[in-house]
Amino acid sequence: MNSIQLIAGLGNPGAQYTGTRHNVGAWCLDMLTQVANCRLKAESQFHGLHAIVTLWGQECHLLCPTTYMNESGLSVRAVAKYYKIPSESILILHDDIDLPPGVVRLKFDGGTGGHNGLEDIIDHLHTKKFHRLRFGVGHPGHGNDVVRYVLDVPSVSERTLIQEAIQHAQESFPEILSGNFSKAMQKLHQKS
Repeated sequence: MNSIQLIAGLGNPGAQYTGTRHNVGAWCLDMLTQVANCRLKAESQFHGLHAIVTLWGQECHLLCPTTYMNESGLSVRAVAKYYKIPSESILILHDDIDLPPGVVRLKFDGGTGGHNGLEDIIDHLHTKKFHRLRFGVGHPGHGNDVVRYVLDVPSVSERTLIQEAIQHAQESFPEILSGNFSKAMQKLHQKS
């Protein structure tokens, strides 16, 4: 199985979105930049903030698209194409309304659950065969409320659970990066 060469944390640009549920992928990416002790640099050709770092002994690309969520694929494809990274070596960090806050799941391939960022990435990569680290943010209860819900700030208790999930995920990143996904899943799924 391929090791991970590109990690993209999804979110919307702009201060008004920073603390919203839809930016949880970007929160996790921020944790990785702290671990790597690096700053992402704006790169216009990649439509995002980008850095090449070494994490847990492995070199990889960190990417935070600066497009809006529903155009995330533009940024992911630009980096993947330029550096010739196969889709199987890409990890997308994103929010998931089908999981409760505090739960994190690793997945490869499959559908999008209606997530516009994932749908756009699939459209641009022409494949579903990439890895996803899904952070639960809970569901508003009614489909009509989803957009407003994901663009809103979580409660203090929800945010605490989400931050704990990000910390928990950090423990599995050495296995994720090296491509030992079954061990990473074991670690991730036994706690949350």
